[in-house]
Amino acid sequence: MALFDKSDIDNKIVASSILSYVQFGALLLLLWWCLTIIAPFLNLIVWGIVISVAAFPQHRALTAKLGGRARLSSVILTLVGIAIIVLPAWILAESTIDGMQQVAAEFEDGTIDVPPPNPAVAEWPLVGEKLYALWTQAETNLEGVVNKFEPQIKALGEKLLGAAAAGVGGVLQMVLSMIIAGALLSQAAPGYNLTRMFFSRLMGEQRGPGMADLSISIIRSVVKGVLGIALIQTVLAVIGLLVMGVPGAGLIGFFVLVLAIVQLPPILILGPVAAWVYSFADPVPATIFLVYSLVVSGSDAFLKPLLLGRGVQVPMLVILLGAIGGAISMGILGLFLGAVILALGYELLRAWLNPEGTEEEASASSESQ
Repeated sequence: MALFDKSDIDNKIVASSILSYVQFGALLLLLWWCLTIIAPFLNLIVWGIVISVAAFPQHRALTAKLGGRARLSSVILTLVGIAIIVLPAWILAESTIDGMQQVAAEFEDGTIDVPPPNPAVAEWPLVGEKLYALWTQAETNLEGVVNKFEPQIKALGEKLLGAAAAGVGGVLQMVLSMIIAGALLSQAAPGYNLTRMFFSRLMGEQRGPGMADLSISIIRSVVKGVLGIALIQTVLAVIGLLVMGVPGAGLIGFFVLVLAIVQLPPILILGPVAAWVYSFADPVPATIFLVYSLVVSGSDAFLKPLLLGRGVQVPMLVILLGAIGGAISMGILGLFLGAVILALGYELLRAWLNPEGTEEEASASSESQ
């Protein structure tokens, strides 16, 4: 009877372990290499995924109206999306450039007219007296005031040019993301199946498909509850600005939109504008505009419960914290990624606390879609 050779078994275990480590290392190297290659396009791809997920219900409805021609539907939605991005940006840039050229021409000709300040400006807390004195000086000797603050004006101009360049880059990025989203919409069904397969491999057959549907629901919820509310606040703010005759209403509306998207109160912009309105408008309409600005800025308090988290089984607080935290740490894109990641973490915690949960409980979030 042959003796049991333990050393031969140990050698096989060592060889198998080394082979496993080499295979795992090669897999990590391949993943790192792929991420390095795709890194310059990662933001575009993620934005494309977000846009395609949010626009899929409209894509499905349009495809049905077009007799099942999904590619034509995706092309139409892509062109509409690009128009929605480019046209307002073009109008805003054109109006801003025209206004700056007009101010520069009037300044060179000496025909620029600075209206006298309202005496009520001097009564503003903290800055009222200094602002009133500076405004009065600008009314009589604008060139002297400009020369006095020339370094600050130059620094502000450089920052504005940098912001304009960043704005152009952002518009171009969104256009490319819309094109990627259109390509993804044309392959929506295979993409959805791939997503469910990925989550199934990651979290198991019971909870995986439900998590995939949950991610989709959260993205659509954030689009409605964050971007939708931001657009509503911007439109209301621009209407108020136009009624009061505030110049540059489009540019101010853009800043209101940015603040609303990153979950900051629009009153940070509308407040100073409302204070400036008191300098040229009667007290009653100026006060009405101030109250209107406060209502617009606080409208998200009752709009969020209506739009954010509707149709999603995750608590609204989890989605809201994820959106705000993601925006602070990752920018606008973090609004969506933060909400999705925190919601998935919440569901993983529930799965850990309730390992005996049924498939129906795991996929309950998809039933409301």
